[in-house]
Amino acid sequence: MRRIDNGPERNRRQEESRGGGQRLPDDERRLHGSSFGAAAGAYAEHRPDYAQAAVRWALEPAPGPRVLDLGAGTGKLTGTLLAMGVDVVAVEPDPAMLAELRRGIPAVQALAGSAEAIPLPDGSVDAVLSGNAMHWFDMDLAGPEIARVLAPGGVLAGLWNVFDDGVDWVAGLAAVTGSAAIGPRDVPQSWRVEAAGMHLPRKGGGARFDLPEQAEFPHGQGRTADSLVATLGTKAGVLVMPEREREALLSRTRAYLEGRPETADGAFVLPMLTGVLRVRRS
Repeated sequence: MRRIDNGPERNRRQEESRGGGQRLPDDERRLHGSSFGAAAGAYAEHRPDYAQAAVRWALEPAPGPRVLDLGAGTGKLTGTLLAMGVDVVAVEPDPAMLAELRRGIPAVQALAGSAEAIPLPDGSVDAVLSGNAMHWFDMDLAGPEIARVLAPGGVLAGLWNVFDDGVDWVAGLAAVTGSAAIGPRDVPQSWRVEAAGMHLPRKGGGARFDLPEQAEFPHGQGRTADSLVATLGTKAGVLVMPEREREALLSRTRAYLEGRPETADGAFVLPMLTGVLRVRRS
């Protein structure tokens, strides 16, 4: 685990992440956020799970075992929680993603709903976890909803799988693909700033959560050149591209991977980190 000290720059980082120089306008954010349903099968097949050490750290302060996977998608985090023996319920707004989750993990209760309208009673969960989804939430609405369903002292934690661009060929991949495929939340240094205040409302309002903590945990995903290209094809920025631009980006990515000794010959491990933002309900 790499623990990140927010330190004296915490407020500046939160303001930067809230101020949103890189935040999408609301209409574009909605377009990106609604793009995944059309690729639900590919998302389920190619997106990585989450490092169990990261999930354990996220849940460490929780007052009990009941966990909500919010914005659960096709169940990547849900499956990790289930494998760890956690009592989990999943909530997902996109019908195609929800159908894929129910097909892939039929044992888990999976409900239609959103971060802004959670279909659970007050105080019904001890932790709310979100895997690569919190940046899609409208925290002006979602913050009060999450606080409502959390028990006193409950935990809100966002988890993001990020590319370890400290590895040379991964940094090169990020340069080749551009921000549509590997954006500011997808590499460790900018993830720390982008995610630091992700739990806060953008328009003021009283604090509902304590000061955040961040940590990173080693992770990796077995890939081939073809499957990594397919993985990048499930990124929102790529999904909303015009078809010709998307095909050009993916072809350029495949050529890069086929030209690198680390990735050209069959299977390899994609170096990743699971980053966690953890806060407790005030």
